Amino acid sequence: MVRNMNQPLVPRPAATLVLVRDAGDGMEVFMIRRTQSAAFMGGAHVFPGGGVDASDASDELAAHCHGLDDAEASRLLGLERGGLAYWTAAVRECFEEAGLLLAHDAEGEYADLNEAQRAQVFAQWRESVRAGRSTLADLCREQQLRLAAGRMAYFSHWITQPGRPRRYDTRFFVAVAPGAQTPSHDNSETVDHIWIRPAEALDRHRSGEFHLVFPTIKTLESIAGFATASALLEFARSPRKMPIMAPRTASSREGPKLLVPGDYAYAEVGKLDPEGKGTATCEITPGAVVQLSPKVRRITAPNPGFMTGPGTNTYLLGSDGDIAVIDPGPALDAHVETVLAATGNRIKWILVTHTHKDHSPAAMLLKARTGAEVMGMPPPPYENQDQSFRPDRVLADGERLQLAGCVLRVIHAPGHASNQVCFLLEEEKLLFTGDHVMQGSTVVINPPDGDMKVYLDSLRQLQREDIAWFAPGHGFVMDKTQEALERLLIHRLTRENKVMNAVRAAGVATMETLLPVVYDDVQARLYPVASRSLLAHLIKLKTEGRVQEAQGRWSIA
Repeated sequence: MVRNMNQPLVPRPAATLVLVRDAGDGMEVFMIRRTQSAAFMGGAHVFPGGGVDASDASDELAAHCHGLDDAEASRLLGLERGGLAYWTAAVRECFEEAGLLLAHDAEGEYADLNEAQRAQVFAQWRESVRAGRSTLADLCREQQLRLAAGRMAYFSHWITQPGRPRRYDTRFFVAVAPGAQTPSHDNSETVDHIWIRPAEALDRHRSGEFHLVFPTIKTLESIAGFATASALLEFARSPRKMPIMAPRTASSREGPKLLVPGDYAYAEVGKLDPEGKGTATCEITPGAVVQLSPKVRRITAPNPGFMTGPGTNTYLLGSDGDIAVIDPGPALDAHVETVLAATGNRIKWILVTHTHKDHSPAAMLLKARTGAEVMGMPPPPYENQDQSFRPDRVLADGERLQLAGCVLRVIHAPGHASNQVCFLLEEEKLLFTGDHVMQGSTVVINPPDGDMKVYLDSLRQLQREDIAWFAPGHGFVMDKTQEALERLLIHRLTRENKVMNAVRAAGVATMETLLPVVYDDVQARLYPVASRSLLAHLIKLKTEGRVQEAQGRWSIA
């Protein structure tokens, strides 16, 4: 059957084995170099590995595994069944490509393959397995061996990005190499091998001596900090969340760039370029118009900075006909002209999430040029608010706005600002968050208008909504919204616990003495901003009756 070239290529299951050992100058990793003529990763230094074959999933081979069964292997990989085949595939590929066999003899030790006659026998088995004349199960049965699956630890999960001619869904494992075995490349798929410290391999790659592919680079970076093989294995076996490392190709000023989960642009690039053609950018350029969906565009104002990140995002809703603008941004002539040009002067509505001075001042400038209706909540009476903002229509929580061919639901979400609202584009499950949820930094809660308790309650309110995407006031579009909200809540409550512990340890403390203790993970230059959130935490705790304050001195209530 010929594959439809318009359909995405389904990744093939694969397994990779990262073998390590302790050496005099630090932990070393085993690498092989693929032949230059190889169709996949030609000339690259890699770890042994390859595709999962049908024989890897045989019941007979599973019976020869020691220390792990399919139920536990599948649980570790997050599969319903068939997980053990990834372990056996990793062992088989390592044996075929490097001559190293992770198998126990009758005494429960790694098989000794260095004795001359035994080495010759296993060299024949290696060639037979590689050629497909025998299986690993045949080898185990005839040589009375059991695969050392229990000595391998699941380490990471990589999926080749869309758009590549070959795609693999690869599980990476780590294990200590057998001591009584000598590796050798097969002079077919592999033409060289080396034991090397991870940091040295990375240095050689940077100098051009080694060719490393992206997953190999990231794996070497992640293990380079471990001093010993046992420390690496202990980490690999520890309970931890295992993210799927599925790189995405993005464009940048320097050319194509690979992104991984955690990179700010990762979710947006996947949304805008699902086929992995590299057409979406991983950079925010002020003044550039970015099409986020058929009905939503983004223009970032040229006001980057410490508090605004790459700049304040202005969103345009509507494709044909009248346009709605969300968060027109600061009163910068260049930004106003860019917005007018992008909309063809068809702006009929201007919506504002809140009236901090990087979000709303351009509203009145755009209204003067277009006559658009301005909507939002009036500014609170504080110096850091845009007192020029005068809404024609005051919005209320829960109302639905039908404009620009869209339906927006207003969600009042105070805390960062008392007049903060979010707008939910229900058909796309896209929430315009203003500064209620930000990318790359936590939201500053600045009393008296900022209120920590109210902010946390507003985050919990959003957890009850069906939201697929956040369109924040600063940064890229974000996915995994529930995870993002939970992380924010955990972060704030963790900080709150630090406040309580610091007050308890001090007995009586001032803001000045609490600040460097509670924010010991923050650079001192950020203390003026952090002090505002510290005060917000203390006010919340005082309201709850957990701390008390007298003349600027705080203690446990």
